[in-house]
Amino acid sequence: MKNIVKNLFSKTDLDTIAGAITEVEKTTSGELRVAIRQKRHRNEKSLTIEHIARQEFVHLGMAKTHERNGVLLFLLLEERQFYILADEHIHKKVHPSQWQEIANSMSAKFSQKKFRDGILEAVQAAGKVLAEHYPHKLDDKNELSNDVVVN
Repeated sequence: MKNIVKNLFSKTDLDTIAGAITEVEKTTSGELRVAIRQKRHRNEKSLTIEHIARQEFVHLGMAKTHERNGVLLFLLLEERQFYILADEHIHKKVHPSQWQEIANSMSAKFSQKKFRDGILEAVQAAGKVLAEHYPHKLDDKNELSNDVVVN
């Protein structure tokens, strides 16, 4: 089987996305992560994409951030699915329609085979949402890696 991730994203693409996350996080105390998976793990066969994203969220340490204001963009490539998951504090402040708008934009880019661009636009849009509710603070620390998680 071909590695779908490597076919869709070059190392430069992944570095560009990580760089965009770094720039976005200069405007917010929130944490943003992107995780890309080729396929489900065997023990996830009966789970929904939301449930798998929630597990990844915890696995990446996103549920342990100081302000509980992280956002995960999770992609499951073989199934052509993705999920945007906001932690509990940001979820209370942001209407689901804002995440749906970001998802719709990503979906439109993905349908044009512009995967990197779809993720970059989603990172920018999610960053604006985070900055609105959680502006950058002088004592803010980058709590999580900005690298794209690929597995």
